[in-house]
Amino acid sequence: MNWQQVEGKWKQYSGKVQEKWGKLTDSDLQMIKGRREQLVGKIQERYGIAKEEAQHQVDNYFDTLTDETANEKRSDRARGAGH
Repeated sequence: MNWQQVEGKWKQYSGKVQEKWGKLTDSDLQMIKGRREQLVGKIQERYGIAKEEAQHQVDNYFDTLTDETANEKRSDRARGAGH
Protein backbone atom coordinates (compact mmCIF):
# COMPACT_ATOMS: atom_id res chain seq x y z
CA MET A 1 0.00 0.00 0.00
CA ASN A 2 1.26 3.41 -0.97
CA TRP A 3 0.66 5.58 2.07
CA GLN A 4 0.89 8.77 0.02
CA GLN A 5 -2.24 7.57 -1.76
CA VAL A 6 -3.94 6.94 1.58
CA GLU A 7 -3.04 10.41 2.81
CA GLY A 8 -4.31 11.94 -0.42
CA LYS A 9 -7.61 10.07 -0.24
CA TRP A 10 -7.98 10.01 3.53
CA LYS A 11 -11.55 11.36 3.50
CA GLN A 12 -12.56 8.40 1.33
CA TYR A 13 -10.64 5.87 3.40
CA SER A 14 -11.56 7.23 6.82
CA GLY A 15 -15.12 5.89 6.64
CA LYS A 16 -13.83 2.41 5.87
CA VAL A 17 -11.27 2.71 8.65
CA GLN A 18 -14.00 3.65 11.12
CA GLU A 19 -16.07 0.65 10.00
CA LYS A 20 -13.09 -1.62 10.67
CA TRP A 21 -11.99 0.00 13.93
CA GLY A 22 -15.20 1.34 15.45
CA LYS A 23 -13.51 2.59 18.60
CA LEU A 24 -11.78 5.32 16.59
CA THR A 25 -13.63 8.61 16.92
CA ASP A 26 -14.23 11.25 14.27
CA SER A 27 -11.70 13.37 16.13
CA ASP A 28 -9.15 10.54 15.94
CA LEU A 29 -9.66 10.23 12.20
CA GLN A 30 -9.26 13.97 11.68
CA MET A 31 -6.02 13.94 13.66
CA ILE A 32 -4.65 10.87 11.83
CA LYS A 33 -5.03 12.45 8.35
CA GLY A 34 -3.91 9.25 6.64
CA ARG A 35 -0.59 9.00 8.43
CA ARG A 36 0.22 5.35 9.05
CA GLU A 37 2.06 5.79 12.34
CA GLN A 38 -0.73 7.95 13.75
CA LEU A 39 -3.30 5.31 12.75
CA VAL A 40 -1.25 2.50 14.26
CA GLY A 41 -0.81 4.48 17.48
CA LYS A 42 -4.52 5.22 17.83
CA ILE A 43 -5.49 1.60 17.18
CA GLN A 44 -2.91 0.49 19.72
CA GLU A 45 -4.28 2.98 22.26
CA ARG A 46 -8.01 2.34 21.69
CA TYR A 47 -7.77 -1.45 21.56
CA GLY A 48 -4.95 -1.98 24.08
CA ILE A 49 -2.84 -4.06 21.70
CA ALA A 50 0.87 -4.17 20.99
CA LYS A 51 2.30 -1.84 18.37
CA GLU A 52 3.36 -4.78 16.20
CA GLU A 53 -0.18 -6.19 16.22
CA ALA A 54 -1.66 -2.81 15.31
CA GLN A 55 0.87 -2.48 12.46
CA HIS A 56 -0.03 -5.96 11.23
CA GLN A 57 -3.76 -5.17 11.28
CA VAL A 58 -3.29 -1.89 9.42
CA ASP A 59 -1.03 -3.41 6.76
CA ASN A 60 -3.34 -6.38 6.18
CA TYR A 61 -6.43 -4.19 6.03
CA PHE A 62 -5.01 -1.73 3.52
CA ASP A 63 -3.58 -4.54 1.39
CA THR A 64 -7.10 -5.98 1.28
CA LEU A 65 -8.57 -2.59 0.38
CA THR A 66 -6.02 -2.19 -2.39
CA ASP A 67 -6.92 -5.62 -3.79
CA GLU A 68 -10.66 -4.82 -3.65
CA THR A 69 -10.14 -1.48 -5.40
CA ALA A 70 -8.08 -3.10 -8.15
CA ASN A 71 -10.74 -5.78 -8.65
CA GLU A 72 -13.49 -3.16 -8.84
CA LYS A 73 -11.56 -1.21 -11.48
CA ARG A 74 -11.02 -4.36 -13.55
CA SER A 75 -14.69 -5.21 -13.23
CA ASP A 76 -15.73 -1.71 -14.28
CA ARG A 77 -13.47 -1.85 -17.33
CA ALA A 78 -14.84 -5.26 -18.31
CA ARG A 79 -18.43 -4.00 -18.09
CA GLY A 80 -17.53 -0.91 -20.10
CA ALA A 81 -15.85 -2.95 -22.83
CA GLY A 82 -19.09 -4.77 -23.57
CA HIS A 83 -20.95 -1.57 -24.47
